Amino acid sequence: MRTWSSLLALSVLSLQACVSWAQDFPVKPIRVVVPFAPGGGTDMIARTLAQKMQETWGQSVVVENRAGGTGAIGAAIVAKAPPDGHTLLVVTSSTHAIWPSIKTDLPYHPERDFAAVSLAATGPQVLVVHPSVPANSVKELVALAKTRPGQLNYASPGSGTAGHMTGELFKNVTGTNIVHVPYKGAASLQADLLSGYVQMGFSGPGAVIPQVNSGKLKALAVAYPRRTAGLMQVPTFIEAGYPAVDAAQWYGVLTTGGTAAAIVDKLNLEIVRILQSPEVKERFLSSGYVATSTTPQEFARLIRDELAKWQKVVKASGVKP
Repeated sequence: MRTWSSLLALSVLSLQACVSWAQDFPVKPIRVVVPFAPGGGTDMIARTLAQKMQETWGQSVVVENRAGGTGAIGAAIVAKAPPDGHTLLVVTSSTHAIWPSIKTDLPYHPERDFAAVSLAATGPQVLVVHPSVPANSVKELVALAKTRPGQLNYASPGSGTAGHMTGELFKNVTGTNIVHVPYKGAASLQADLLSGYVQMGFSGPGAVIPQVNSGKLKALAVAYPRRTAGLMQVPTFIEAGYPAVDAAQWYGVLTTGGTAAAIVDKLNLEIVRILQSPEVKERFLSSGYVATSTTPQEFARLIRDELAKWQKVVKASGVKP
């Protein structure tokens, strides 16, 4: 009896310590890891959240860009961090659903080694072309590609990203032969797109809206159920006559697996509060994204479902790392 009483007392003390730790959280600077180069949509979302968390908590919140490996380098850092909630990872469907379905020997498990905090945003993939490309609609681009098989290139933010898979989906749906050119993030492909070195690309809206609205690039369609803020003049693929090209992307926040539920819940409450503010909603919309929050459990379920979906897609398509 004394043994069980002792165990119960230890459990109560441990729970009390955990609650006290969560109440004091954060007790040191927070690091927000972005697994892509600066300048893309993931970076914008991370910096917006970091700024607002710092204003609330008074602790320094530092954004750290660790690009490479289609998000794997940054993800591995967070997976191996102390499980205290002070290291966060801003992820996308590319990094935590598509790429793990392609490359199965990553140095971490996309579910087991992380604790879901909240979904943060959703947004489309945008098909853009250089102004020199003689096509002003998706149908004109498809016709052009069929007359030049293997001669057109499309850029993506990297192998295994949503941009890459949207490009492959586009090729399958339209029956075209277009060569994939992967880059290290949405921002890094801009120079070659703007110079015409690559004729077309698939990217998140945040990286291309300024160039489209200034006339430096032409946007032909968005892979989303509805038109996108900042690109309201651009039709959806549904409107363009290709409803099967559907590739909405999501963005969310994780922390290290094993972090106490009380700390995860405190992080979730703060991030949800930020995402529901009119200022942040407008900032996201101006870059083509919709601020979207969830509970930790809902986000964990989304990741699990997305992994299952993309594993089927990758197996059927035969895409290799």
